This record gives sequence, structure tokens and C-alpha cells, in this order.
Amino acid sequence: MTSPIHPEAITTDAAPAPVGPYNQAVLAGGWLYCSGQIPLDPATGAMVGAGDVEAETRQVLSNLLAVLKAAGADASRVVRTTVFLVDLNDFQKVNALYAEVFGAGVSPARACVQVAALPKGARVEIDCVAWMG
Repeated sequence: MTSPIHPEAITTDAAPAPVGPYNQAVLAGGWLYCSGQIPLDPATGAMVGAGDVEAETRQVLSNLLAVLKAAGADASRVVRTTVFLVDLNDFQKVNALYAEVFGAGVSPARACVQVAALPKGARVEIDCVAWMG
């Protein structure tokens, strides 16, 4: 019989507060499940980038790294990501910035999908799973 998993919510003021009924991340059974981050300024809650996908991606990655840090992790612990783009033509720009964060060592497994829309008009959203064990 396996031991029970006791989920723990991870929250930080260094990343935006959730825009719905979810946590920034949940730690369970040695795994950290980070909710998708969009380009919100954690201090103001305002969107960053004004539609510039590179500025948005920088903020998304900053937010995601802040959540990882709050859990005691960093990018090297991430084993899986999902990148959501409103326009796949932005792939190369987003990928270049993504590689700055996740390109060293063993890069995470990843999916990248085009979506019809993202919350608050964002052009990019990224979530991840990290191994904490």
C-alpha cells in the first residue's frame, strides 16, 4: 500500500495571485505542479507587454521562477512544461527566451500548443511540473 499524499499549496507574493479558484502551485508526493503563468505584474496585477510576446514571455518566465523559488526549487528541477500560444508564429521568439531559462543541462519535456485565447488577452502562458524529491 502506498502512503497517502498530502497536497500543500505553494503561494508567493513574488508571482501574481491566481485569477480563479486555484493555487500558484501544489506540492504533492515529491512533485510540484505549477499552474500556468500569464504576463501579470505581481505587484499591480496588470498585464505586462502590451501585446509584445517577448515582453510577455519574460514576465511569464519570471512569474514561474518565483513560484518555483517559493517551493524551494529552480528551473533545473523542472521535468515537464506546457507552452500555450495564441499564435504559433510567435514560437521562435518564445522558444529563444524559454531556452535561456530551461536550456542548460537536461531540458524539460515539453508540449507547445496554439490556443484560441488565454486569460486577460495574454499571448503566452506556461505551466510546469518539477521533481522535488
